[in-house]
Amino acid sequence: MHPAPSVIVFTTLSGLGFGLLFFLGLGLPVVTGWVAFALFAIGFGLSVGGLLASTFHLGHPERAIKAFTQWRSSWLSREGWCAVIALILMGLYAIGAVFLGQRWGVLGFLGALFSLATVFTTSMIYTQLKTIPRWNMKLTPAMFLSFSLAGGALLAGQLTAAMPLLLLAGVVQLMYWRQGDKAFAQSGTDLGSATGLGSRGSVRAFEPPHTGTNYLLREFVHVVGRKHAEKLRIISFTLAFFVPLILLMLPFHHILALLAVLSHLAGVAMSRWLFFAQAEHVVGLYYGKR
Repeated sequence: MHPAPSVIVFTTLSGLGFGLLFFLGLGLPVVTGWVAFALFAIGFGLSVGGLLASTFHLGHPERAIKAFTQWRSSWLSREGWCAVIALILMGLYAIGAVFLGQRWGVLGFLGALFSLATVFTTSMIYTQLKTIPRWNMKLTPAMFLSFSLAGGALLAGQLTAAMPLLLLAGVVQLMYWRQGDKAFAQSGTDLGSATGLGSRGSVRAFEPPHTGTNYLLREFVHVVGRKHAEKLRIISFTLAFFVPLILLMLPFHHILALLAVLSHLAGVAMSRWLFFAQAEHVVGLYYGKR
């Protein structure tokens, strides 16, 4: 698929933001006053900034409010509700920590739960799509959740938890790439099923449906060269997991911790670009692109 900048920013920043809010809701670290204000500001800034970025991919951003009415059937609607509830609960929890010096444990736990639920519902927007086999697998939500927890632990300064979570996220990423590369072939989708003519025998394209481009080709057919993708994967994995782990093993210093966060952020953003760029939509079969 075409990797739109808005959805890359959305999935990268919101995952980190809600991951940080998850740890803050659990009281990790226990902070009050201006320190709490700074951490909550970062968490809300990333979460809300990512959510706002997602609206730029809509044809009519002003209609985004209508998504809240479809919560019974739409993962997008469920994501919206979880995000709003999480932000309200964590906002109230932040008031207690920043201005009253109190930690309202139950409120924080519920806010942490809905923060993680928001990341899960975001992942399910992509996981449910059978037309994109690379997304339609259980490792997709596992990747979103592990990335969010690892990044949140880094931002929250929970270095003891961050190291195993980074290792876990790295393993999930490798498994996702490995299984994703075989997903399209294993789905059993071919030109016959794509056109609905498979029951009549073997189907092949005589010539392209048309000579020019169209919306489907622009949005759903994006081909990344194998060698190019492999290089980007190595860079992404190195930045997102290897570099932060090495930096965390060194004697603690605030500059090193900041570099670990920035490296992880860059690596996750590149991973998200690949997540969209390598997503093979079955409509590409109809146009002879798969």
